[in-house]
Amino acid sequence: MAYVYVNNKDDALDVVQEVAYQSFKKVETLKQPEFFKTWLMKITINCAINLIRKNKKVVELKPEFEEFIGSEDEDISLSLSLQELIDTLREDEKSVVLLRYYHNYTFKEISELLNLPLGTAKSLLYRSLDKLRKGIKEGDICER
Repeated sequence: MAYVYVNNKDDALDVVQEVAYQSFKKVETLKQPEFFKTWLMKITINCAINLIRKNKKVVELKPEFEEFIGSEDEDISLSLSLQELIDTLREDEKSVVLLRYYHNYTFKEISELLNLPLGTAKSLLYRSLDKLRKGIKEGDICER
């Protein structure tokens, strides 16, 4: 889940480390042990979003300097294309899609985890899926 949000192995590992620290520090706040996985997922999402916000302040390298750092593989796999398409969603839309299809949470669990009404969780999911479908049809997937 952390990697899906931050799109970088090192940042994802930082998020996981922060989640481990935060969960260990706040484990006594967990009232029902059967919701441990959900509780950890919420901490992961919050830590990933915090890192994304922090990284927005970072200045990106200009494209004209890319020749000096080399290039990665030119082939883009389907999973990377899907990742780029998912990245076009807002944070709340991305969370609902990932929790539903990557982690098999029910709508009820998603609504509780994200503190949303059940109907809002459903409408967010269907709106997100519609955006993803349109992105695929329009060819918004970044091609290199």
